[in-house]
Amino acid sequence: MSKLGQVVESVETYNQFVLDQVKRARSDEKFGRDLLGRWNDIKAKIPTTRAPTGLPLPRLALPEIDEPGEIARFLLGEGLPGEFPFLNGAYREMYLEPVREVESFEKNGETKKSKTDKKIPQAEEPTRLFSGLMLAEDTNERFHYLTRHQRTHRLSTAFDGPTLYGIDSDADGVFGKIGEGGVAIDMVEDMVRLYDGFDLGSANFSASMTISGPSPIIMAMYIAAAKRRFGASVVPKLRGTIQADIFKEVQAQNETIFPIEPSLRFLTDMVEFTTREMPRWYPISISGYHIGEAGSTPVQQAAYTLSNGFAYAEMFAGRGIPVDQFGPRLSFFLDCGLDVEYIALARVSRRIWAIGMREVFGAGAKAQLYKLHTQTSGRSLIAAEFKNNLTRTAAELMLAYMNATNSCHSNSADEPFTTPSEEWIRLAAHGQAILLEESGIFKHTMNMLSGSPGMKAVERAVEAAILDEFREIERLGGVLAAVEDRYQRSQIQNASHRYEQQINDGVRPIIGLNRYRDGSDDMPEVKLARTPRKKQQLQVDRLVKFKKKNAEKSKRALDKLSAVVESGKNCFPELLEAVEVCSLGQITGRLQEVVGRFRPMV
Repeated sequence: MSKLGQVVESVETYNQFVLDQVKRARSDEKFGRDLLGRWNDIKAKIPTTRAPTGLPLPRLALPEIDEPGEIARFLLGEGLPGEFPFLNGAYREMYLEPVREVESFEKNGETKKSKTDKKIPQAEEPTRLFSGLMLAEDTNERFHYLTRHQRTHRLSTAFDGPTLYGIDSDADGVFGKIGEGGVAIDMVEDMVRLYDGFDLGSANFSASMTISGPSPIIMAMYIAAAKRRFGASVVPKLRGTIQADIFKEVQAQNETIFPIEPSLRFLTDMVEFTTREMPRWYPISISGYHIGEAGSTPVQQAAYTLSNGFAYAEMFAGRGIPVDQFGPRLSFFLDCGLDVEYIALARVSRRIWAIGMREVFGAGAKAQLYKLHTQTSGRSLIAAEFKNNLTRTAAELMLAYMNATNSCHSNSADEPFTTPSEEWIRLAAHGQAILLEESGIFKHTMNMLSGSPGMKAVERAVEAAILDEFREIERLGGVLAAVEDRYQRSQIQNASHRYEQQINDGVRPIIGLNRYRDGSDDMPEVKLARTPRKKQQLQVDRLVKFKKKNAEKSKRALDKLSAVVESGKNCFPELLEAVEVCSLGQITGRLQEVVGRFRPMV
């Protein structure tokens, strides 16, 4: 039985354990009394905060139960926020504003400030802003625009097509794609320009890079750029993540540039280095978002993401990296659409991950945490009457925060047409601010919307369906064998076809598209974001100059890199040297000469 099969067994065993403890709490008087005492102690220690209107609210909402069996079911089956199995949240408190206990609300409507009133630092915002357009300095300008009102700077970076495939901007046939749909990054100097003006070593800065195929090269460029600006001492302080998820590329997104085994080897080299040298960095973001965007069902998205995560954990452990070193450095990325499964999808995923990591991999508490970034669904954005996308995204944000996501990105309403404009990206960010800061839904009380009978019903159904997917992957021989058999890819394609068929048949209502149309098929006038030819030429000219300046050094660096790869040693330290004098395309090309190119499976 593979590790994934053991995960299925461990979840089922744990579920039976919870049921047994519920029965024990009802039959063993002392055990039940101890549980009730613990429950009352937990409730007694919950602080009371106040809404701006003066309404007193508990800092943590708990179900109104006093029966030992139900207490056991909640504490063991769900867990308090920040406690195993983490169904209700990875951390004890998330999104909450400082405790509002400094005001005494009097009957006459006046408020009096306490003498002990003191300013309490606010927690980091969960909002993560995503951008990438034209050249590095253009994206940098957008980053500064987006972070003007943020206490903490959490930036996600989108790369253009050539960069995603490890191709240089001066390669044949790519000129028109330079800076389109993302930022063009060819060399370390581009990376310096990309994050200019941001303190990369600050505790308040976090960078996320959405790239997988050439991710070790891009990661090396980021480290090299940080060292150029802040010195070598900045490396352990760097904070953020790089996507680097090879499995989802093969299953859903297609941006794979090396064969699967070398791709996984380069990834593991990077993970081994960053785990040792960069304790605040997440070297992989195990991504279901692109699986969802490719057309999967929500359950398929969660099941493939989790199973990929367990496969990576097995692979890193096989390299000899201790689970309690790499486990806390794993992160996850899910889509959030409007299907009913999203009411509980992330909650269930968090529980399955915690049980599997503890029981199968022997992970400690920090390595059990399913740390999640959520992005609202791009696939749900519709060109027809596109302003409705504001409402769709708002509903998806609500679902994401109900699931206690650790960070979140909200899509812009104009994305069916173009890279988002400043107006629509500002509105998308404001959607999160309205939900988290203006409304009182999440900022006063943890667990505010969790645990309804409907949510519990969805949780049970989703967990059972995910375990069924695990069993099928296990039957096929595990994640890698299933990938080679194109299982995940074929299931995603089938689900995508069914989704589109449901829209065409009217079974799946899409407001403004197949229901409640205003009768007009005219597309709105939307200004498209395009990269001017002069900027594209500027990127090529810079790259040609860089290559000419480093011609001799780059050849020596590439030769050394090839020798290390052929020797089987960890090649990431050599990548750090190579990116100083070699372009992305030069490194990719040389590595492909050594290990080959990815060939899609038929």
